[in-house]
Amino acid sequence: MPHRPYAIDEMISAKSIAARIEDLARDIQADFANTDKLVVVGLLRGSFVFIADLVRELDLPVEVDFLEASSYGDAMESSREVRIFKDLRGQIEGRDVLVVEDIIDTGHTLSHVSDYLQTKHPARLRSIALLDKPARREVDFKADWTGFEIPDEFVVGYGIDFAQRNRNLPFIGKVRFTDDAA
Repeated sequence: MPHRPYAIDEMISAKSIAARIEDLARDIQADFANTDKLVVVGLLRGSFVFIADLVRELDLPVEVDFLEASSYGDAMESSREVRIFKDLRGQIEGRDVLVVEDIIDTGHTLSHVSDYLQTKHPARLRSIALLDKPARREVDFKADWTGFEIPDEFVVGYGIDFAQRNRNLPFIGKVRFTDDAA
């Protein structure tokens, strides 16, 4: 299917993202102050930029692992069927775990992943999302920390893609289709 032409309007600047990550890191450090090692689990692929910046701000012993789950594929709408494509490499039983997500939309993915990780018996399981779209929530799930609450807009940048494009943008941008009537 050919892609419709689109433009990207900046919503959240790279500078605002960096400042917010510093604040979030302080809160996470306070919560996990007594941990012997925090396992930071990034949900691929959208969280990879966020997780890299976040762990560099954490003054804690950190181990990084990844899990790939999706309910989107190349679509703009969630299928609501969460699939896990890549599981953790390490063990999390008895460990402190922080799940890092790029965006909470319907809530299906992070809810499913959190339930799945609980079956691995972590000591503590917390979650953080860079972006939250509460207007789209279908599952009663709220991350422990959120970077930014955004309106119901399709966004890209800072690791978030549209059909595997625009992950490399240093900011969060709103996708605006240029063939839409103004």
